[in-house]
Amino acid sequence: MKIVVDDKIPYIRETICQLADEVVFLSGAAITADDVKDADVLVVRTRTRCNQQLLEGSKVQLVVTATIGYDHIDTEWLESAGIRWTNCPGCNSGSVAQYVESTLLLLEQKKGLSLRQSTIGIVGCGHVGSKVKAVAERLGMRVLVCDPPLASTPSPLTSHFVSLDEIERNSDIITFHVPLTKEGDYATWHLADDDFFHRLSRVPYIINTSRGEVVDNKALLLAIEEGRVRDAIIDVWENEPHPDADLLDKVFIGTPHIAGYSADGKVNADNMVIDAICQQFGLSHPGLIAPPALPKDFHYTGNPLELYNPMDDSQKLKTESSHFEQLRNNYPLRREKFD
Repeated sequence: MKIVVDDKIPYIRETICQLADEVVFLSGAAITADDVKDADVLVVRTRTRCNQQLLEGSKVQLVVTATIGYDHIDTEWLESAGIRWTNCPGCNSGSVAQYVESTLLLLEQKKGLSLRQSTIGIVGCGHVGSKVKAVAERLGMRVLVCDPPLASTPSPLTSHFVSLDEIERNSDIITFHVPLTKEGDYATWHLADDDFFHRLSRVPYIINTSRGEVVDNKALLLAIEEGRVRDAIIDVWENEPHPDADLLDKVFIGTPHIAGYSADGKVNADNMVIDAICQQFGLSHPGLIAPPALPKDFHYTGNPLELYNPMDDSQKLKTESSHFEQLRNNYPLRREKFD
């Protein structure tokens, strides 16, 4: 068996090499049809477009993306071609929740926002949004949750959900945790557009860690400049890896799509990748991958910002915005917890 793997997926090499006769590690953005024509498995991140152009005529039976999102996979074509695909839902939800918690603490520390007297509107309550909800409640915030797709199936979980209109009217902070969809009743492409920003009753902070296109970046920049948005924390951008320079300069925190980049989240994805391959081919499981230990001289006093402070990543990107892809690909993975 032959497996082609994105070479920026950490911690997986030793274990995945136990599963196949040949494992080839390549730059995700540079993987070609010639590279995969005789492969049985393709393991990717978001930088590899998995479609007919890449996979037609290949031996590939399984495509696994070590990410939550799968908009880089032409799922309809893969299914029509008999190629199984899978993603890693929830793998980095804890990491994104850590990112949001750190930014909330920084809003309180640097901007003077009282979290206990603030209302946060959470748009999307899946793997990530539900953990952000728990973080906000732990911080003593009033929490509003909007998730129309989930609310369409009434349950005790969704009974307290509110409309997007109520989020727009009553939130001091609005944070987005939705997949990117361009069509259908619940399309999220430019969910936060110029009309959205004009409907805001308060002057909130905006956080986006979902997909860049969920927030219209030009509309957000104008809303900040016109005082309809107080400030923003942006980790995902339209036109990545080339974020709008003016928006990057304006936002409180701007990072290179790394909210989900903890060692814990990456290990979760690795283990889900290994599980998928073993299940597909009936292989014996080689054992779980564990995240690396924190440095022995690390002293944790209980302040979450000691584990992760996104201001460091923001300063690097604002100083070297043309190095977006380098900063992302060579990101020094953090831990979510002290153990």
